[in-house]
Amino acid sequence: MHMMPPRPGQAPIVPRAGECLPAADETLAPRLLKALDPGRWPIPAGDLPPGTAVVGGAVRDALLGRLAPRPDLDLVVADDALALARSLARRRGGSVVVLDPERSIARLVLQGWTIDLARRMGTWPDGDLLRRDFSANAIALELAADSGPPILRDPAGGLADLAAGRLRALAEGNLLEDPLRLLRGVRLAAELGFQIEPRSWGWIRQHHRRLGSVAAERVLAELERLAVAPAGGQGLALVLEAKLLEVWGLEEGPAQRQLGASLAELTLENATTRGLTAAEAATAVPLARLAVLLEPAVLERLRASRRLQQSCNRLRHWWLRLAAEGADPDRLAEPERLRLQRQLEGELPALTLLTAQSWARDALERWRDPEDPLFHPRPPLDGATLQRTLGLSPGRQLGALLDHLCRERAFGRLSRHPGADDSETLTAAAHWLADGADARHG
Repeated sequence: MHMMPPRPGQAPIVPRAGECLPAADETLAPRLLKALDPGRWPIPAGDLPPGTAVVGGAVRDALLGRLAPRPDLDLVVADDALALARSLARRRGGSVVVLDPERSIARLVLQGWTIDLARRMGTWPDGDLLRRDFSANAIALELAADSGPPILRDPAGGLADLAAGRLRALAEGNLLEDPLRLLRGVRLAAELGFQIEPRSWGWIRQHHRRLGSVAAERVLAELERLAVAPAGGQGLALVLEAKLLEVWGLEEGPAQRQLGASLAELTLENATTRGLTAAEAATAVPLARLAVLLEPAVLERLRASRRLQQSCNRLRHWWLRLAAEGADPDRLAEPERLRLQRQLEGELPALTLLTAQSWARDALERWRDPEDPLFHPRPPLDGATLQRTLGLSPGRQLGALLDHLCRERAFGRLSRHPGADDSETLTAAAHWLADGADARHG
């Protein structure tokens, strides 16, 4: 079992499996309250009605010692949550978004915090908490009134599952109530380093096509979050195995099974081995994972942004091209190599994850140098200077000349350093123009 490490300065509150029975530990609730630290919240505890409970991700992450400095809070109240959210916004200066008017769910954005407020569903706590998706998210800390002790609510046995590193769905019907939960389960397992409980995994696989009823934007958002997770490559391989994207056009087959193996290798550890810094890996690893997983047509169906589509599609094209030819980029013909560098100038660290490791380190060193003429290809002179000096007009000839000069500089046949004169470049341009004229009149 690979457990997600605690964040710096935090320690897990929930005991490891076998240490003791979580329900028997009476110190859990006070320690959890201390970790959640309501005194830091933008809403004073006195503004919340008696019996308010913190549920969901913040409770789970605090128990695991991985609570973010400003976590998203989910609060459950006994009465109208919409009215409470509006009242808090008026008093504290926040803004309110109504998420579900029928079930009285609203989002309060206040001082950089996101706080979701919801009215209790059914009897409390069982009737509410047992409607949730996974046992890890069905734990609540009820804030007692009048400075009394907090009450830990765990009707689904979520504490034991946290201790065991196990992600368990509460019921098949709970997953189907919002089929995005099928994909969310894979994402949570990857984020937490948990194993998906076998029966839950069976439900996810059985109902994979139900994901087609979910809005494309919500599916893509989950995939992006999964791609960022430490074990996101393995998680996306599970998405393939469960056929969760089949309904979106990604059909399972031998090619997809090979993709799963490639995804599993896209880890932060491998990025470090190839020489990426932590900052470079934070962007490159998720992008490489999405590019390997998602074909252009699938990205389009998921309504990915134009920018994401272009980055993924360019990276995927060159990854498949290099893999098919069994070549590293250095063995490409000059025009192709220059085309690669132009198209992937911004995504080069992601490409190093998909090519030979022997090429990666040197490529990264050159890419980090903004003056490297191949990894940041630019013509040594701009078009306006060439027009003015050589008497050229805008058009295809000028564009072809700029491409030629860029290539000459990229492969070391022209030097263009800050402070150097233009004579070498202008001479090369004149020769190119003359060669073209000779060819036309030959």
